[in-house]
Amino acid sequence: MAIFQAKRFRPSSQSQNLASRYRTALAKHPFALFGLPFIATMLLGSFFLTPATALRYERHDRKVHQLTEEEKLGIGKDRRRIDMKEEYYKLAAKDLDNWEQKRVKRLPGEHDGVL
Repeated sequence: MAIFQAKRFRPSSQSQNLASRYRTALAKHPFALFGLPFIATMLLGSFFLTPATALRYERHDRKVHQLTEEEKLGIGKDRRRIDMKEEYYKLAAKDLDNWEQKRVKRLPGEHDGVL
């Protein structure tokens, strides 16, 4: 009986193809041709995306900034002081047992919610 060779038959047209040469080299050196480019892409992507991320946070910081002391003093200038006891007594003085339900007027074209 004849013994067959372990090598596969590849036509000469296929041996010139870049993809087939890469496939055979990948079988011999898988890390160098697959793992190393993958890791390099991840590292380079990290370095290239760092400025984009910094730009994002800089824009956010422009929107949210700390108030100066003058701005803090000017915010609540005309507001009245709230006293919890006073608010409690105002609510207690209201008559909560006698109230009337009133229907809100609908806008034109808006359905009334009843099916």
